[in-house]
Amino acid sequence: MLDPRPKSGAATSGRRVGWAMAVLMALTFSKFFYLASLTNYYTFFLIGKFHVSVENAQVHLFVFLAAVATGGLVGGPLGDHIGRKYIIWGSILGVLPFTLVLPYANLFLDGCAQRGLSAWCWPPPSPRFWCMRKIWCPGRSVLSRACFYGLAFGMGGIGAAVLGTLADLTSIDFVYRICAFLPAIGLLAVYLPAISPAEARIGE
Repeated sequence: MLDPRPKSGAATSGRRVGWAMAVLMALTFSKFFYLASLTNYYTFFLIGKFHVSVENAQVHLFVFLAAVATGGLVGGPLGDHIGRKYIIWGSILGVLPFTLVLPYANLFLDGCAQRGLSAWCWPPPSPRFWCMRKIWCPGRSVLSRACFYGLAFGMGGIGAAVLGTLADLTSIDFVYRICAFLPAIGLLAVYLPAISPAEARIGE
C-alpha cells in the first residue's frame, strides 16, 4: 500500500505523489460528472418518467440538494475520526447500488430513499480531497489547488454539456443508465495511501 510519508523522512517521491493525485482526480471526475447529471437534468428525468408536475420535480431536486449539504457537514467530522480514505470509500463507492437502481425505481424509492441516501453518501469526499492533496504536495499548494478546483468546476460544466447532447440524441433515461456506473470509479480508492487522523493533523 502506498505511504505518503516515507520512513526515511525524505520527501515523498514524485512518482508516488503523482499516482495518488491522479487517483484523486479520477474520483473527482466521477463525483462531479454524476452530480452534473442530477443538478441539471434530474427534474427532466422525473417529469419524463413519472409525469410529475414541474413544481413536484423541483421539490425532489431541493430535497436532493439539501441532502448534499447535510452530507457534506456530517462527512467532515466523521472523516477526522475514522480517516479520510474510508470516507472516500464509503461516499463514492457506497453510492453505487443506489445509482444502479435509480433508472428502474418507482417514484417513491427514487425521490425519497435513493436520492436521499445517494446525496448523503456522495458529497463528503470533496473536503477530504483538498486536505489530502495538501499533505502530499506541501510545496505546491497553489498548483494542486488549481488542479482540483479547476477539475471540479470544469467537470460540472463539461458534464452538463456532454450529458445534454447525449440526452438529445437518446433520452434522459438512457443518460441515467450510463451515468449509474460512474461511481464504480471509486474502486480506484484502494490505491490511495491510508492517512491516519494524526497524520492528517500534521499535514494541516
